[in-house]
Amino acid sequence: MKELSPHEVVRQLNRYIIGQDEAKRAVAIALRNRWRRAQLSEELREEITPKNILMIGPTGVGKTEIARRLAKLVDAPFIKVEATKFTEVGYVGRDVESIIRDLTENAVRMVHDEYAARVRTRAQVLAEDQLLNLLLQPQKPRTANPFELLLGRGSSAPQPEQSEEEKRQYASRKDQLRDQLRRGELENNEIEIEVEDQMPQLEVGGASISIGDMMGNMMPKRTKLRRVKVHEARDILIAQESDKLIDEDAVREEAVRRTEQSGIVFLDEIDKVAGHGGGSGPDISREGVQRDILPIVEGSTVNTKYGAVRTDFMLFIAAGAFHVSKVTDLIPELQGRFPVHVRLKSLTEEDFVNILTQTDNALTRQYAALLEVDHVHLTFEDDALREIARITLRENESHEDLGARRLHAIFEELLEDVSFNAGGGDAPDVYLTITEQYVKEHLKAEKTLDTKKYIL
Repeated sequence: MKELSPHEVVRQLNRYIIGQDEAKRAVAIALRNRWRRAQLSEELREEITPKNILMIGPTGVGKTEIARRLAKLVDAPFIKVEATKFTEVGYVGRDVESIIRDLTENAVRMVHDEYAARVRTRAQVLAEDQLLNLLLQPQKPRTANPFELLLGRGSSAPQPEQSEEEKRQYASRKDQLRDQLRRGELENNEIEIEVEDQMPQLEVGGASISIGDMMGNMMPKRTKLRRVKVHEARDILIAQESDKLIDEDAVREEAVRRTEQSGIVFLDEIDKVAGHGGGSGPDISREGVQRDILPIVEGSTVNTKYGAVRTDFMLFIAAGAFHVSKVTDLIPELQGRFPVHVRLKSLTEEDFVNILTQTDNALTRQYAALLEVDHVHLTFEDDALREIARITLRENESHEDLGARRLHAIFEELLEDVSFNAGGGDAPDVYLTITEQYVKEHLKAEKTLDTKKYIL
């Protein structure tokens, strides 16, 4: 965070998003202010809250991508939700507090993965040892009375004591197998491994709830034997050993802290819950959703299964096209909680060209990599890319403006024949250059004139 100045944040965002400098500057400042706040005394830190951002612009211009890339840049817990999925209390729909619960779940998963990466080397050593034991002494199904398991009594019969000679033979055989295992000679051997049997899940309000969690994990964990190959067993055992080495309480504490101090919530389609001043009908429900969202944006405490989570210092980024409604249609209290307004512009032909040539995740690179798997080597001429950009812009103007998402449909149509005919293990290498003429011949949008825009 210390190295991420606002200029550096914008530079990183420019790798994936073209244009929209105003929005990038706003999120870069918001991110830097988080680091600045962390350097202050605790007393003053409590007084400073994030300045939430409202993005206004058509679909497909980069609103969601800016928020998602920003969170990824600093490994912050992130969640994207559509405001239209929520309803006020008393109606059928999701409760707005589920936003914070889902964000906390994302944070727990993120922190758990980080902790697992730290202990992976140790877990690999332990998993290898377990794997060798399974290869030497295959597991047998346990036959124990469930009531004995519940009381914590014996599960498997006691093993007879080995003699010194047997121990030496076992160790020698284990060393031989270890060498074979490390050389990759046993990867396709099958073994039986004991894994945890998942408890049944219940669907409640669109969320899955484990029966084990509902009973407070009073019942012992059920296990079952799975027959898998060695390379699969290794991954399972590494995961099991990592879980044993990780302090779950530390994971939960760190996850809650990150959620509170670094969480980013992206509220999409906020304009769809803005009323139009009607005063009756669905506008009443829309206003109810806004009033339910208001407490978590203002700062409140939400109870999750990992503990109480405060929302006071989370960064909320709301976004909407605001074609039909206006920002002023939002209730004043909610407007006041999003003091920073940024407008995103519709993409131009030059923007589309830059999207196809300058971004790290350009569609040209994606399709070239995909087809290279089937020995088709694609290259695109500059004139072809400009023609694609011109057609994309025209389609957006004559139909719905889908922004950069229109490029996906254009590329699928352009490369449909190539994608269908490519394939086969013995296929020779094919080198194909996409030219301007190729684009004109393979895109229907170029061959047909849309007359809808001329009909009154």
